[in-house]
Amino acid sequence: MPSNRKIRFGAIIHGVGGNISGWRHPEVQTDASVSLDFYKQQAQKAEEGKFDLVFIADGLFINEKSIPHFLNRFEPLTILSALAAVTSRIGLVGTVSTSYSDPYTVARQFASLDHISRGRAGWNLVTTPLESTALNFNKTVEQHPDHATRYKIAEEYLDVTRGLWDSWDDDAFVGDKENDVFFDPSKLHHLNHKGEHFSVQGPLNIGRSKQGQPVVFQAGSSGAGKTIAAKGADAIFTMHPTLESAKSFYEDVKKQAIEFGRNPDQLNIFPGISPIIGDTEEEAEKKYEEIANLVSIDRALAYLGRYFDHHDFSQYQVDEAFPDLGDLGKNSFQSHTDRIKQEAKEQNLTLRQVALREATPRSEFIGTPEKIADLVQKWFEERGADGFIIATQAPHTLDDFIEKVVPILQKRGLYREEYEADTLRGNLGLPFLKSRYAKQLV
Repeated sequence: MPSNRKIRFGAIIHGVGGNISGWRHPEVQTDASVSLDFYKQQAQKAEEGKFDLVFIADGLFINEKSIPHFLNRFEPLTILSALAAVTSRIGLVGTVSTSYSDPYTVARQFASLDHISRGRAGWNLVTTPLESTALNFNKTVEQHPDHATRYKIAEEYLDVTRGLWDSWDDDAFVGDKENDVFFDPSKLHHLNHKGEHFSVQGPLNIGRSKQGQPVVFQAGSSGAGKTIAAKGADAIFTMHPTLESAKSFYEDVKKQAIEFGRNPDQLNIFPGISPIIGDTEEEAEKKYEEIANLVSIDRALAYLGRYFDHHDFSQYQVDEAFPDLGDLGKNSFQSHTDRIKQEAKEQNLTLRQVALREATPRSEFIGTPEKIADLVQKWFEERGADGFIIATQAPHTLDDFIEKVVPILQKRGLYREEYEADTLRGNLGLPFLKSRYAKQLV
């Protein structure tokens, strides 16, 4: 690892928040998930803090029990395009599923965002876990691909998308008015892909961008998710409850990247954290309790059910042991449901304890600015992370983190004072991505 390694940060803009009842907090703006002003403020604050990126999550299926933010929120590419116009350096990363979209459309959308933002676009590649999503896309639940198939599709999908992003050489559009030559035909490339899941001719009808290609994130911590990230992603968004699990994940993925012939320093690993910051430990603890106390057990059970194919947990006695669910959840949020079942068994947790814990996760990142900075530094230096995605669980989290934690990390020489580049690749320490055809000419 390079000795001048610096911590990287992203901010997930989550409207009214990822907590199922956090919207009830008196300081939360109830229409934040569809407020351009709110997203603009958050993005500009993150850019003020020299964050690498803002991150917009997504999902394609809701029901009456979904988290409020999921019920009424912006589509990622739309809001990121708007944010491109009011920011200048921060990366713009959005989630789009490979399970219910086409490579040509996604390649075109992100290439467009990359041009609009002058080289700051990133795609968070995910597969869709919820079977009921099929009902929104002219399919039956039975046609929803299983976990293994989804990741096989995703791997080919990424290959196709990256191939389409190389449809044009960087200098293909010559714009020679005098000789009536808009583009050089020798610098246009047809993909002509025919694979197991996709048949795509190309070329894409938009050229390469200032950073070569958009940055590719991958979100998923299952074995298949780690492999596709190690093989082809530029960064990973993951979740870990402890430093030990984060270090194990980090070591595994970096090792796999090396086995695929990659430079592990060019694969950034970003665990998500939800810091709650107070000027004293007591103040931070109070902030956590304010959020946790907003969640009723009924809401917590509904939230828990989402991870297990919307399983109805209200049928069980909440103060008895967490029920034996067999393989339920294996085809949805696999790594997450495996963790829940394992922890419940090892710690003899009741259903009530599991539900409330999942509804308002209690991480170690609760405390004073100095404590949070110490933990960030520890995770970073012990190779549990290259950076972190900051999620908001309590109001003003992003402001508190940037105004109180970031200066401590800057003073310690662990975090940038200014942006190093004007593209997302540049700020992540990634090189300009040359076209596959340009490489052949070298």
